[in-house]
Amino acid sequence: MSSAFQNRSTSRPTLGRGLLVSVLIGYAIWVVLPMLWVAYSSLKADTAIFRNAFALPPLDDLHTENYVRAWREARFGDYFFNSVLVTTISVVLIVGLGALAAYALARFYHPAGRFIFWLFLAGLTIPAQLAIIPLFFELRTMGLLNSRTGLILVYTANGLPFAVFVLAGFFRSLPRSLYEAAVIDGCGEFAAFWRVLLPLARPALVTVAIFQFIGVWKEYFFAFMLTSGDIEGGARTLPLGLANLSITAQYRSDYGSLFAGIVLVTLPILFVYLLLQRQIVKGIAAGALKG
Repeated sequence: MSSAFQNRSTSRPTLGRGLLVSVLIGYAIWVVLPMLWVAYSSLKADTAIFRNAFALPPLDDLHTENYVRAWREARFGDYFFNSVLVTTISVVLIVGLGALAAYALARFYHPAGRFIFWLFLAGLTIPAQLAIIPLFFELRTMGLLNSRTGLILVYTANGLPFAVFVLAGFFRSLPRSLYEAAVIDGCGEFAAFWRVLLPLARPALVTVAIFQFIGVWKEYFFAFMLTSGDIEGGARTLPLGLANLSITAQYRSDYGSLFAGIVLVTLPILFVYLLLQRQIVKGIAAGALKG
C-alpha cells in the first residue's frame, strides 16, 4: 500500500506540471500566431490576402513596397521620430524623478510623507477620460497643445504614480545598514543614493522603464486628444499613424500597408523587451523575494 501511495503522490505533480506546460504552450501559440500572421501578411498584396488570408506569401512575390508606402505616403517617418523622442524623454523623466521621489518617501520619515505617497497612489485610480478636459485647457493656456513638450509632460505625470509605487517598495526592502555603511565611508545623502542604493535598484528601474516604454509607445488617447491632425510641425505619434494609413489610401482597403504599419509599431517593443528581458525577470524575482 505504501508503494501505491507513493506512486499516486508522485504522479500528481507530474500531471499538474504537464497540464501547466500544455496551458503555457497553448497561450504562447495563441499570442505568437497572430503576430506571425500579421508579419507575413504585410508582404502580400491585397488580392492575395482576400484570396487566401492564411497562406504564406510566395518567395518570388514579396510585396516589400507595402513598407515603403507605409513609411513615405502615410508619413510614418515623421510619426516614428515623434514616438522615439517623446517615449525616450518621458521614460527617462519617469524613471529619474520616480527614483528620487521613491527614495525620499522610503528613506525619510515625515508626517506628510505618507500623505504624499498615498497622493501618488491616487493617481493610479484616475481614468484618463476624466483628466483629459482639465489637461486640454491647461495645455492650451500654457501654449503646449500639439507639441512634443506637452505630451512629454502628460506622459511623465501619468507614469510617475506607478514608478513611485514600485520603487518605493524596493527601496524600503533594502537594508538600512547599506546606507549607514555609505555614510561611514564619507558619502553624503545624495552620494549614498547615487553610488550605493540606486545601483542596487537597477532591476526595479529596468522593470519600471520597460513597462512605461510599452505604455507610452502604444498610447493613443492622450496623443489623439492633445495633438492636431497636421503632422507638419505637430507631435502625432505612431499609433495615430496607423489611422493615417486609411486616410492616405482614401478609405479604400489597403491591408498590406496596414499590416506593414502594425509591424513597424510592434518591432521596437519586441526589440526592447528582448534586450531587457533578463533584467525584467530579475526585477520581478527580487520583488517576490523581498516582498
